[in-house]
Amino acid sequence: MKTVMSVKIDKDVKTSAQEVAKSAGLTLSSLVNAYLRQLSATRHIEFFAPEPMTPKLEKLIGKVEAERKAGEISQEFTNADDFLTALKK
Repeated sequence: MKTVMSVKIDKDVKTSAQEVAKSAGLTLSSLVNAYLRQLSATRHIEFFAPEPMTPKLEKLIGKVEAERKAGEISQEFTNADDFLTALKK
């Protein structure tokens, strides 16, 4: 049996969530249903809310990106052992 649930949310949040759902081939309703099923099954509430970047962090990231483009950084590592070996040199 289906029932209707009314929830007040910000218009921008709804629009953004609909876009995400659509990109995955889902409706917002099916996405909400899936989350509520997961919540009922696990009895675990989990939220993720990314922190906005501070001007200081944006400046630091810009500096690192510039160093990377200029080739001023070390090689990329795929495992910790290689990183530690290079670090000890």
